[in-house]
Amino acid sequence: MYYFRSKNAMSLRKEKAARLKLAVLDHTIRLIGKKSFDDLYVEEICAKVKISKVTLFKYFPQKEDILLYFFRVWCLKRAVEFRDKPKEGVAGITYLFDKLAEDCESHPGIVLSLVAYLADLKRAPKPFPLKVEEKKFLFPDVKDIHLVEIQSVDQMFEKFALEAIFKKEITKSASTRDLTNLLTTIFYGSVVTAHIQQLSPVKFFFRKNVEMVLKGLQ
Repeated sequence: MYYFRSKNAMSLRKEKAARLKLAVLDHTIRLIGKKSFDDLYVEEICAKVKISKVTLFKYFPQKEDILLYFFRVWCLKRAVEFRDKPKEGVAGITYLFDKLAEDCESHPGIVLSLVAYLADLKRAPKPFPLKVEEKKFLFPDVKDIHLVEIQSVDQMFEKFALEAIFKKEITKSASTRDLTNLLTTIFYGSVVTAHIQQLSPVKFFFRKNVEMVLKGLQ
């Protein structure tokens, strides 16, 4: 009986932690809007989530970890979408660019801040973890969400580049690693250029970039 209660209590704690982390992410996205992540204070996030700074830092040791958490959730969403509606080769590559463009339009502040942080020498070398409980709250209708593997942007591009070669959508002689690096460069670079040049619609600009790159590889 004691073991049952302990196990149940542990489960409740994990669920509470998952809800809290997702609430922090949600309010961060709402608060940041079009401004820089640097201009968003921890106190503002805590006030919205109704937690102390100590509690926030318990789950996000650094404020910037929230950016990495956003990115991990972004990759999970793509994994679920690709599982439900599989895409291969060029179709998969284009889809990733389209989804990033959509987030650039709807959440410009956090996407630009994420790219800036990824270029920071002090950034964490590993992706921020996403626990099973968090996956379940994000996708309550996906019964086997715990089995969905999260791949990084690099891994997704590598997979799609290899498929594009097999399907002869890419015919230029190049290693999969070189192609992956090229696509990743255009992926992040498009965010920066769109901001510098104040280009709109972003999705059209992203699509044009990827189409030009892929055309040169045919």
